[in-house]
Amino acid sequence: MPGVQDRVVVVTGAGGGLGREYALLLAREGAKVVVNDLGGSRDGTGAGHSMADQVVDEIRAAGGTAVANYDSVATEEGANSLIKTAIDEFGAVHAVVNNAGILRDSAFHKMTVDNWESVQRVHLWGGYFVSRAAWPYFREQKHGRIVMATSTSGLFGNFGQANYGAAKAGLVGLINTLSIEGARYNILANAVAPLAATRMTEDVAPQALLDTLPPAHVAGVVGFLVSDECSDTSTVVVAGGGRVYRVAQFQTKGAVFASPPGIGEVAAQWDQITDLSSAELGSNPLG
Repeated sequence: MPGVQDRVVVVTGAGGGLGREYALLLAREGAKVVVNDLGGSRDGTGAGHSMADQVVDEIRAAGGTAVANYDSVATEEGANSLIKTAIDEFGAVHAVVNNAGILRDSAFHKMTVDNWESVQRVHLWGGYFVSRAAWPYFREQKHGRIVMATSTSGLFGNFGQANYGAAKAGLVGLINTLSIEGARYNILANAVAPLAATRMTEDVAPQALLDTLPPAHVAGVVGFLVSDECSDTSTVVVAGGGRVYRVAQFQTKGAVFASPPGIGEVAAQWDQITDLSSAELGSNPLG
């Protein structure tokens, strides 16, 4: 079965922007798509059905197969209901694209607990809840694809986005473990950091830059990661504006101390510890 033909793919936050492009491409390629969107605003407030419904209408008008779902991914109940929609409508679930997100930006010293937790719930907890709800089906059928939407803000940091960056970095940690636990069941877990002009980025980057970053450029990468052709797992790529590249963690040769070092001894070896000139792809020494 090539590509995503007849695969059932759940896309969260698919009522607009990047999620809409993912859903449209997957449907064009023959997937059966569950278009999930709470229908809220950029900060996560409000709800409605029109956003998801419009994307489903677009897909069906083009001859594709899709169904709408309006559950919140920020709760276990919502995620379970979302995956149940896929099972009830199409009899299976083969892939989840954890794209749903909100923004509540502020400088760290002004960050409220509510704004911290709300962003974590949608991005990091949402990625967990939806993937966890689909996991038993993936294991049973020995096939599954998980794509997390990470961000360059999580990989490299960005002013005013401590909550968002921490959640997005957490999703990378999550795929690293899911790729290990899912290996024997043909479950692959990868992440994409999109660079795209959407309502999430409309005031985060200069308009001249956003004009070069249409969301459609990212969709093919996500489509590949949920396809049968993909064999990579625990891989993070940045995609946008026609460019796609991998981001990975590296480790240096470092320094070795024969006995517990003091501050001065660490300071004397610090340049060697941090020298990246001969760095190698990192791995877990305990794994």
